[in-house]
Amino acid sequence: MKPTFPPSSYPSTMAFSSGIRFSTLLLRHRPYSLLTAPTRFSSSSRLRHSLSDLRFLSTAASSSSKSVVKAARRSGDDDDGGGNGSVWVKGRVGNDDGGDRDGGGRIVPFELHKEATEAYMSYAMSVLLGRALPDVRDGLKPVHRRILFAMHELGLSSRKPFKKCARVVGEVLGKFHPHGDSAVYDSLVRMAQDFSLRCPLINGHGNFGSIDADPAAAMRYTECRLEALTEAMLLADLEQDTVDFVPNFDNSQKEPSLLPARLPTLLLNGASGIAVGMATNIPPHNLGELVDVLCALIHNPEATLQELLEYMPGPDFPTGGLIMGNIGILEAYRSGRGRVTVRGKTDVELLDSKTKRTAIIIKEVPYQTNKSALVEKIAELVENKSLDGISDIRDESDRSGMRIVIELKRGSDPSIVLNNLYRLTSLQSGFSCNMVGILDGQPKLMGLKELLQAFLDFRCSVVERRARFKLSQAQERRHIVEGIVVGLDNLDGVIRIIREASSNAIASVGLRNEFNLSEKQAEAILDISLRRLTLLEGKKFVDESKSLMEQISKLEELLSSKRHILQVIEQEAIELKNKFSSPRRSMLEDTDSGQLEDIDVIPNEEMLLVLSEKGYVKRMKPNTFNLQNRGTIGKSIGKLRVNDATSEFIVCRAHDHILYFSDKGIVYSARAYKIPECTRTAAGTPLVQILSISDGERITSVIPVSEFSGDQFLLMLTMNGYVKKVSLNSFSSIRSTGIIAIQLVPGDELKWVRCCTNDNLVAMASQNGLVNLCSCENFSAEDRLAAVFVVGFSLSDDGESDEQVVLVSQSGTVNRIKVRDVSIQSRYARGVILMRLDHAGKIQSASLISATEAEPEEEAQAAAVL
Repeated sequence: MKPTFPPSSYPSTMAFSSGIRFSTLLLRHRPYSLLTAPTRFSSSSRLRHSLSDLRFLSTAASSSSKSVVKAARRSGDDDDGGGNGSVWVKGRVGNDDGGDRDGGGRIVPFELHKEATEAYMSYAMSVLLGRALPDVRDGLKPVHRRILFAMHELGLSSRKPFKKCARVVGEVLGKFHPHGDSAVYDSLVRMAQDFSLRCPLINGHGNFGSIDADPAAAMRYTECRLEALTEAMLLADLEQDTVDFVPNFDNSQKEPSLLPARLPTLLLNGASGIAVGMATNIPPHNLGELVDVLCALIHNPEATLQELLEYMPGPDFPTGGLIMGNIGILEAYRSGRGRVTVRGKTDVELLDSKTKRTAIIIKEVPYQTNKSALVEKIAELVENKSLDGISDIRDESDRSGMRIVIELKRGSDPSIVLNNLYRLTSLQSGFSCNMVGILDGQPKLMGLKELLQAFLDFRCSVVERRARFKLSQAQERRHIVEGIVVGLDNLDGVIRIIREASSNAIASVGLRNEFNLSEKQAEAILDISLRRLTLLEGKKFVDESKSLMEQISKLEELLSSKRHILQVIEQEAIELKNKFSSPRRSMLEDTDSGQLEDIDVIPNEEMLLVLSEKGYVKRMKPNTFNLQNRGTIGKSIGKLRVNDATSEFIVCRAHDHILYFSDKGIVYSARAYKIPECTRTAAGTPLVQILSISDGERITSVIPVSEFSGDQFLLMLTMNGYVKKVSLNSFSSIRSTGIIAIQLVPGDELKWVRCCTNDNLVAMASQNGLVNLCSCENFSAEDRLAAVFVVGFSLSDDGESDEQVVLVSQSGTVNRIKVRDVSIQSRYARGVILMRLDHAGKIQSASLISATEAEPEEEAQAAAVL
């Protein structure tokens, strides 16, 4: 319903009431409008003008006290007040007749954006300090601190029986933490999980969840008590005025603002939390290493970060794993922010020695990784064919430990499968360090040394307050014991004064006046029992007085020097190390950051590369060409483009560096696996898509390199007969645009490049069969030398060569034969026919290939025969 404005002839009172009704409608239909309201209506025109700005007005018009919130109009409006954005709060207290009961009102102007900023900051700081971020000094959030203190108050020590967790949660909620029970119980559960904390603070009895993210049982079923480490590290000396106690939420009792921690718990168990505009994520560490680095800082306050890392090299996660490299650790310890790469710990087991089937065994996973989700992810990748080489996966984990079995297919490379698991699953994950904690009531990002120094300052304060408390107690006790000794030395006079006194007060006054005693001393003498008046008991008081004197002297000496306080801190920390330390679980790998590249997940298999004269290249598997008998026609390499011919045919491995030498004397480099794999009949990929070659530049030689060793060289021969020998190491780092391999004279071209060593003999042969090293007359006039190989390095069981030769004709036909099929002949023999060529055909290229890797078809046939 659209409300109508009251006519201008209405009285002002009617206008006021209509305005109220109208504002009620606006309140219902515009609940998200700004809070504004007119305070006065003098006329109908003023009413219409005010109604245009009307947003909110109370529906009840009564004479009781009201607070009207009003937004001031822009400059130029009739109302007085602040500028744009100001809010006025006006309190009106008056009678029906217009009189004010309190004599006036109060107007408080303030800026809206300032109030919103202050309110938001107040809320943000409340979340930061009261919930999300831990304190640097004891390393705990308020909920954890209150749970541990409540259990301490309930007497749930490590030597006492377990109690229901529901009892603890109720104690925490009722006395210290007025929040939801699930938040308290979840925090309690996490402090009992050995896969969440490096050193659990609570000993849980029952189902407290699992690494598979299974939830804990309800609090009415589980039981808990404190761990011995918690009592020794956090709760010892709590009653000795070591920390301040503050009122709880309803001011009914006191709770500690901190716990007197003896070790930096923030670094021991780490912490994680998300607050308003801020978060923290601190990794856990080993207790023994933490004590060592703390002691090192005590002895050398100016120690560098590198010196501290000698004692604590990195985090120690409760689930173990492998920490890859130390770059992220150094950055996190230096600035407070860094990323640590963690891998699961794996082994490779041989399942069947006959079939040589293997399996990858996952024994540990990265911190905060869900084991069951990891197994499901691997199974999903295998099912989607995103992960090859896996035949089965099962989880064999039990109480003895974690064991995930990943069975591999026959012939699969475990290292390649493992690298794929690292890249595609959470078997490798990163822990992003953001070391933020509360220090002096403010959140602060700190490095390792600053965190340790902040704890040492706090621990010095705790030890000093404890020493002063003990000194005060010892002095008070010594004062009383001295009075008792004086009374025992004057026992007859004490008895006489007591017998003559008519009351305790008179007896106390008499003792003080007679023996110059204080009121406490006199009361102690009056309270002593008769059985303690014996000579033996008197000697005990004398010995106690001497003991108290020694204790007071030691405490005064301790308080006289900070060095003595630091010695006490070191001694108490070493005691905890000797009693509670455990071996490191996370191993550190001295490698890179753990980032995986394509080469890490590609098998280093043998492959065939074919290069045409027009610059087309393709990669094929060796089993593309089956083994054939001598003298057969062979199999075509595929269709070539018009006026194109095969230029190079080489055998290499996928990880090899392929050096491409152009006719202009420039060399380019790319990994072999960068060439797309294709079928035999495919045309191939243009080299311009792989290399940054210029227009008109042709690749004349291709050299595969597995390792750039210092004893190998490249021998280059130009069309004009220039020869150059260069170390292979000179080509280990080639930019994408290539480098100059040889300077050419005008009109010259680089034609041939071969790899050699100093022990080789170089033979340069012409197409007419002439060689500059030795004679080549076993060749007829029409023959041309295509290739020369030295064979016999790889022998089979019968002593014959098991190598093979791959021949490629100029028309693109390939033939693969065994070396043993070529008989040894005399120097004058004409040789044997290796491949029948077409009319005017020629052998364009020949390569020697090893037969150590059996073809899959041959293996299957052999298995069938067996």
